[in-house]
Amino acid sequence: MGLSLATAETWVERWELQQRRYAVDREDRFTVIADIVEHITAGRAGRPLLVDLGCGPGSLAARLARRLPDADIVAVDQDPLLLELARTHHADAARYVDTVIGEDGWTRALALDRPLDAAVSTTALHYLSVDALHRTYRHLAGLLRPGGVLVNGDHLPQDDPVLAGITGCVGRRRAERQRALAHEDWEAWWAAVAEDPELADLLAERRRRQPVGGTGSAARLSLSAHLDLLRRAGFGRAGAVWQYGDSCVVVAVR
Repeated sequence: MGLSLATAETWVERWELQQRRYAVDREDRFTVIADIVEHITAGRAGRPLLVDLGCGPGSLAARLARRLPDADIVAVDQDPLLLELARTHHADAARYVDTVIGEDGWTRALALDRPLDAAVSTTALHYLSVDALHRTYRHLAGLLRPGGVLVNGDHLPQDDPVLAGITGCVGRRRAERQRALAHEDWEAWWAAVAEDPELADLLAERRRRQPVGGTGSAARLSLSAHLDLLRRAGFGRAGAVWQYGDSCVVVAVR
């Protein structure tokens, strides 16, 4: 199922453009995540070890590799098409692992040789069920070294319905202004992928594996519900360190 570099480059670039429609201040959020990882690994002996959960076509992993060229990055996803784009276009950024986050044995598939310094994710963990999310948080707490961090960037609403409405509005208005920069949306991107014969086998495998990621019942968990799950999973501290509307970066410290 290997791809040409030119094909992978084309589709990753189009992915980057369409994602601007959905992730509020996406580049700023990536920068904040990289800042946190750089801060938490500064001055430590040896090569930092990072895992990128739900890496997609390697957007965050590639940015972390540029910021932290001495880091070892393990990038994890269950979508064969997006993983192959990442392996081809960002081949040197990470070691890519095809596994289902939260399922039995998923941490063994990572083949880690030492405790993690950081686990990162962006707009991926909301696909898990609440039980799978709690289980994943607990697994990550066990994989991280003391003082290591889980950094998650996602849309996390407030508990209060009035505040949730306000933060949601702020995010939507910002996204509407950004959409002028995006030429296609999620559905259009996948429709175009289906027209590329070089991606046909990967798309067929993706469809064979669907439904991907469970029911998505964690998608509307509030920020405070995530923080509670993190603390119950074994993290000593957890809180939001960046927010625009309901788009947040949450840090949990082991």
